[in-house]
Amino acid sequence: MTACITNCLLEWGLDNVFTITVDNASSNDVTVKEMSKQLSNWGTNIMDGDHLHVRCMTHILNLIVQDGLKEIGEDGTSAKDGTSVDILTSVDWKNVRSMVKFLETFYVLTLKVFGSNYVTSNTHFVEIAELNLILKEMMENEDGNLKEMTKNMKEKFKKYWGEPHKMNKMIFISSVLDPRNKLDYVPFAIGDMFGKEVGDELCSEVKKYMNKLFDYYVETSSKSSLHVPSSPTSSDNSSIISSVSGFGNFVNRGRMRTKQQFEKHKEVSGSSGSKLELERYLAEDIEPDSDGFDILMWWKVNEPRFPILAEMVRDVLS
Repeated sequence: MTACITNCLLEWGLDNVFTITVDNASSNDVTVKEMSKQLSNWGTNIMDGDHLHVRCMTHILNLIVQDGLKEIGEDGTSAKDGTSVDILTSVDWKNVRSMVKFLETFYVLTLKVFGSNYVTSNTHFVEIAELNLILKEMMENEDGNLKEMTKNMKEKFKKYWGEPHKMNKMIFISSVLDPRNKLDYVPFAIGDMFGKEVGDELCSEVKKYMNKLFDYYVETSSKSSLHVPSSPTSSDNSSIISSVSGFGNFVNRGRMRTKQQFEKHKEVSGSSGSKLELERYLAEDIEPDSDGFDILMWWKVNEPRFPILAEMVRDVLS
């Protein structure tokens, strides 16, 4: 499998891979580990592949629902020919309606995260937190069948999202990079899911990892700045001088050029200006939440204020 993926990447001319999303077959764990080694050999394995492996959220949702449906199947009694021996009563129909309404939540969620014409990664943690809350509430439901079904689903939920150290930190970071969330929502939701002690420790890990990832992009940006064409030569300067009218204009033009050179110097030296981008972003007020919010447009508009962070966002949100 690894050789097949590697050959495809070489054929397509791709050597930069930020994440690989696969279903939850155990063989895929081995494949992603081998791919991480290959990317390291190419010198393009960002953060040593710590966030390379992404487990498909829709597949996990499917597994959770299948466990719930299995509980319904095991509860039913059948004759030898496989046909049901029970006649549904009005109470049964009421239970079915409750289950359908409950399962509809998973159907809507699956459609939402399965979309391909809009960004979904920034919503994953929000939806996971919401699902955790729904399962919690259903565990307290007075309907015994629904409660038992939810118990099975909760176990499957815990298998994939119940142990924080197993969760890809991009799930949290992509949520932080949604200006409607930042670090206001994420710590709150983490604490609600895992408790204060575990939540505080996980939040600290997420912040450290995000700072480390941002530093990587600062360094990458600095290296690319070294290849920026040099400032105009003397012959170029003479054409610039002749193209402006008046000495005052020429002086202003000169200041503009030195400003541009200063900006390049800041990028190359990795000065505090770029390093403070992430802090400034997190310090600003969160954006109002709305159904029509376009996260890509927000980052497009705000890219001039957060140029390096915007580079990181392009990879994380994809």
